[in-house]
Amino acid sequence: MHTLSHPYSNVLNFFNHSRPSFCRVGATRISIKCGHGFESVYGFGSARSDWQSDCAILTSKVDSLKDSHVVNENSNGGADHVAAVNGHTSAVSNLNLVPIESKKQIQPKPLTISDLSPAPIHGSQLRVAYQGVPGAYSEAAAGKAYPDSQVIPCDQFEVAFQAVELWIADRAVLPVENSLGGSIHRNYDLLLRHRLHIVGEVQLPVHHCLLALPDVRKEYLTRVISHPQALAQCEHTLTKLGLNVAREAVDDTAGAAEFVATNNLRDTAAIASARAAELYGLQILADGIQDDPNNVTRFVMLAREPVIPRTDRPFKTSIVFAHDKGTSVLFKVLSAFAFRNISLTKIESRPHRNRPIRVVDDESEGTAKHFEYMFYVDFEASMAQVKAQNALAEVQEFTSFLRVLGSYPMDMTPWNPSSCRGGD
Repeated sequence: MHTLSHPYSNVLNFFNHSRPSFCRVGATRISIKCGHGFESVYGFGSARSDWQSDCAILTSKVDSLKDSHVVNENSNGGADHVAAVNGHTSAVSNLNLVPIESKKQIQPKPLTISDLSPAPIHGSQLRVAYQGVPGAYSEAAAGKAYPDSQVIPCDQFEVAFQAVELWIADRAVLPVENSLGGSIHRNYDLLLRHRLHIVGEVQLPVHHCLLALPDVRKEYLTRVISHPQALAQCEHTLTKLGLNVAREAVDDTAGAAEFVATNNLRDTAAIASARAAELYGLQILADGIQDDPNNVTRFVMLAREPVIPRTDRPFKTSIVFAHDKGTSVLFKVLSAFAFRNISLTKIESRPHRNRPIRVVDDESEGTAKHFEYMFYVDFEASMAQVKAQNALAEVQEFTSFLRVLGSYPMDMTPWNPSSCRGGD
């Protein structure tokens, strides 16, 4: 058992080992367009080659004028000629030179450090990635988590992760579990694969509608399409509506509505939000078709850097761990939280991708094969609290792998199921 002397002494230690390392790279040469169309690596002034070309034209024109006209030295013709060139007289007009002013162009504004710095953390001007198309519930969750932000739709969950890692987006808002359909396992696997941190959560009530093209009646339908979770959440209601139709899964709910509208499918309905019906010009055949009115999806907010844990408001911490001896260590891990009165809000097991099967040789029993798992646990405590730090110190003694996915504020917003008309 370890006792930590200061509540903040090991807070960052649980984050630093999971942060990606960066290496210093050499300076990059930036090319900027110059006024003469030449790419100068320094980004200022006119190009030397064009300046030399203009000088060559000027010299050839002056020589030809000397050959065709007799210049009187005593009449200061040389001086007159120079004055004519500088004064843009008729002699210059014969040279057919382009004035310098006509080649002047406005240069692009150079990048500054403010262009490369992170965006504000309170939602203003943030770029938030979500999976789906406009009208998806994920878009509504992103808007709830970061009001007035710029939302970026992604066709896959992994694309949203990559958008944040590549600085295309500042945050990602992705679903991890639903009160009726259970966990979204894909995102739990991606949390382990990528090095992003959970910085918050948002819970969104889900209100499903049955959508079809205008003037289409339910009796004409032969199939219903939507996200697998949405189909599962409306299974009994569809049967009560007397719809003897095929049910096909697609990537997201709003995408199903878009597919029906784009392809003018009069025999197909989609399960999506009321906002998706408005966006894609569909009619609502049935409203609120989820089997349970208490249908809520929990989303997590992801960022490149973790938030600093605090104790002035309720916090939740998410971890993932594994052990070489399989599931026998799970009781010891859970007792570390129970002993300190730390409430667990979720525990999820996923197959160990790198080692899915563990082989055990026993002389008396023979060879046994056990499945290996990774365990995801959410508990109600901040990493700034001593009891949470001591609990993880004890957990670390029993596990071969431990990673803190994030310690973040809990979503304490009250909600009314009947009031949700948001956009998966």
